[in-house]
Amino acid sequence: MTALRYRPDIEGLRALAVLLVIVYHFEFPGISGGFIGVDVFFVISGFVITGLLTRQMDQGGFRFGDFYARRVRRLVPAFLLVSTVTFVIISPFYIGDDYYIFAKSWLASLMGVSNLYYFTELSQYFAPETRSLSLLHTWSLAVEEQFYLLWPAAMLWAWRSGRLTRSPMVFLALLIAALLLSVYLAHTHPKAAFYLPPARLFEFMLGAGVALYGQRLPALGPSPRQAEALAVTGVAMILATAVFLTSDDPFPGLNALWPTLGTAMVIQAGLVQPRTVTARLLSLPVMVFLGGLSYSLYLWHWPPVALLHYQLIELTWPIRLGLLAAVLLASWLGYKLVENPLRRRPWNFKRAFKILVFVPLLIIWAIQSTIRIADDLSFRIPEERRDLYKIIVQNDSADVHEPCFKGPTRDFVRDEACLFGQPLDTGERPDSVLIGDSHAIALIGFMEVFLESTDLSLLLVTQASTPFLPGELAEQAFPGDDEKIVRNQALTEYLKQEPMTVFISAWWNSYLRSTAFHDYFLETIDWLLDQGHRVVVLEGVPELPSDAHAQCRLKGLKDCSIDADDAAAQRRDFNRFQRDVQARFPSVDWIDPSRVLCDEQRCQTVLDGIPLYRDESHLNYIGAQEIGQTFRARFGNPLEPLRAPAADSGTPAP
Repeated sequence: MTALRYRPDIEGLRALAVLLVIVYHFEFPGISGGFIGVDVFFVISGFVITGLLTRQMDQGGFRFGDFYARRVRRLVPAFLLVSTVTFVIISPFYIGDDYYIFAKSWLASLMGVSNLYYFTELSQYFAPETRSLSLLHTWSLAVEEQFYLLWPAAMLWAWRSGRLTRSPMVFLALLIAALLLSVYLAHTHPKAAFYLPPARLFEFMLGAGVALYGQRLPALGPSPRQAEALAVTGVAMILATAVFLTSDDPFPGLNALWPTLGTAMVIQAGLVQPRTVTARLLSLPVMVFLGGLSYSLYLWHWPPVALLHYQLIELTWPIRLGLLAAVLLASWLGYKLVENPLRRRPWNFKRAFKILVFVPLLIIWAIQSTIRIADDLSFRIPEERRDLYKIIVQNDSADVHEPCFKGPTRDFVRDEACLFGQPLDTGERPDSVLIGDSHAIALIGFMEVFLESTDLSLLLVTQASTPFLPGELAEQAFPGDDEKIVRNQALTEYLKQEPMTVFISAWWNSYLRSTAFHDYFLETIDWLLDQGHRVVVLEGVPELPSDAHAQCRLKGLKDCSIDADDAAAQRRDFNRFQRDVQARFPSVDWIDPSRVLCDEQRCQTVLDGIPLYRDESHLNYIGAQEIGQTFRARFGNPLEPLRAPAADSGTPAP
């Protein structure tokens, strides 16, 4: 079994790992797979922690309390420093849910479950943009902490039963099984594979295997040449993966095997031959220095990048180099003033946990709760931009007309709370309805402008992620999703009662990527026409490159437009759908809000100083009204021609 000794070449490996991650996140060209630096860290952790545990167990000095007290003193102080500074710096910039998401991720990170938090948060319908999440990088720290939670108990059981020394083949079999699990998850559940520990377990086990059985491997013997070849090959595998792998490749799985196996090879070579050329290069003072700062460097490097992305600031070469210098300085100061002094405090686990975890948890929870329940946090925003802030954050149509979006699924709201246009007498039915998902309700402000000058009465019936499909189609499209099926069944029954004008909208750009939904929507229009309804399709607006672009004017940028060619490319699936509908059902009407936004070159996201969007694809309520007013001024009221009854049914055009 391996004797634990200081390895300067491992500090150099840490430096290599963190530099790969930094240059990847700073978008240096040529390092498309630099994220594998995290996996190099996992192998190193498996080796170091396993070596530490085996030495303590052999000497009879292992105590769970001592082990976890060291982990808390080692990891938490630097995290608290970086996360607190980040919170202070982003507070004038992050708005709405972005601010609350940071607070939730802050709490999850301190609890060591941020990987679980991001796995669930980023799977949701309104998932935030990852590049602006200031603590996103803590997912890897959470995976490592979860390894620390389980591995000592497994090691202690194996040591007491004698299996540590007797069962290398069993360990190898478990390692291969863990690798196969990672390969399977990477191809079938890629998000789970990325964020959750099972797919990364083999990486820790590679390092643990070297610590447990490295000195028993006969292949190298005393030959420096063999050790050198092994180390050079290992470094080459790490660097080659960093250069040739991309974020589009399945990961971890086999693509993670090459850099992690390479890391294990470098560690093994240095174990039997400490003076190889590779080991000496990794042991250079600059590499050892950076390796000692690697934890701080990793913590500090991402938050400023996330803030720059959030502020829509491009990472130019001067910015990249300035960030490198700033991160290095902050890491060195944090290491000298916080990380290193506190890790040496003789606090037992109870005291370390109380001071460094429990009390900060209470404070962060209080901050998170305050952000959640506060009606107005605009005081954080510079005064000259607070009106813009309120337009974007406090004017979500789904909140303004909440009963029409979050009301009962089957017995949807049909009273004045969701009625627009011409007032109705008691018991009278509206003559039109707007149905669809969150993109439909985002257009209600647009529609209200036109309803003001007509005799139409409109009922608004929407629900998150629930485009309208008549009964049986909904069961096919949403198998097992009772909420969507029940809502569509209820609407189906309502629409069978008597003919009306049906305005239909949905997140077209998303659903129409699917051939199945293309056909579902065609059948839906056919069904509506068969019921005698007049059908009006509300088209979508151009989608922005990210949620942060919705706040472009708030961030002080002068040009908030986007490329018209990109907007046109988004519409390709919708255009195909529109052509098919027009060929089969010529009576269907169309209203396109983007007519007032786009010309041949650019599409506007601001009109008359009013920001139009609340996120990358939804209009805010005031922005939708502004589009409606501009549309009416330029093209007239599109609802005026709809007073006459529909001309035909769903019979296909000849």
